Amino acid sequence: MATSITIQQAAAATGLSIHTLRYYEKIGLIDPVPRQSNQHRLYRQEDLRWIEFLLRLRATGMSIQQMLRYAELRRLGEQLGSVSERKVLLEQHTQALQAELLELQDTLEMLRGKVAFYASLEQKLKASDYT
Repeated sequence: MATSITIQQAAAATGLSIHTLRYYEKIGLIDPVPRQSNQHRLYRQEDLRWIEFLLRLRATGMSIQQMLRYAELRRLGEQLGSVSERKVLLEQHTQALQAELLELQDTLEMLRGKVAFYASLEQKLKASDYT
């Protein structure tokens, strides 16, 4: 892959719209993207890795506000306070995600039980039609 790509290519690579990429930069979720002399944005590999991380956080239900806080802390660099708060933020999100997964697993088991019940009932009803 090229060392830098256009906003159109970044949109295609990330699945985000051009508008969303610009919005994320405007609100500070994405650091300012380097620009060509004609002011067109050029996304680097590190920009795309960061966007991929944000997309994973978003997919797991992290709010924009939490992601913004994480981005602010990230910009502070490897200072103890920043690193510690990022770790806590991710630990809390991980715990919430684990709780959600357990609830989904319980629901999945309940649904599998219902499907098995209806499959059994369906077989009984089919068998009774033949007798």
